[in-house]
Amino acid sequence: MADQIIISQLGVTSFIGATAEERGRPQKLRVSLVLEPAEGLCDLGDALGNTVDYAVVSQAVKSLAAKGERLLIETLAGEIAEFLLAGFPLAAVEVEVRKFVVPDTEFVAVRIFRRRGE
Repeated sequence: MADQIIISQLGVTSFIGATAEERGRPQKLRVSLVLEPAEGLCDLGDALGNTVDYAVVSQAVKSLAAKGERLLIETLAGEIAEFLLAGFPLAAVEVEVRKFVVPDTEFVAVRIFRRRGE
């Protein structure tokens, strides 16, 4: 298994939903990420600059989610994956987006996996 950095249940806010009413107010979502650094996690020399800074990733994902308006959590998950692969030294990323709107459920979610160059 490849080395991984995991960010679990990051709270984000987004204008998202199938109806205009739903998109009319910010929704609280949870995003989980599994990041596969392109160079792995060996030989980092205990230096932050030699790894993927999860604090920077977290803030970038929060900012991305807050921008614009979307119908689908699938769209947001894809945007996050594309953004992370383009902006950070990652070989692959898994993104899960959870939404809390369906009665009698804890949450609904989508999970996608993307690899650089595919």
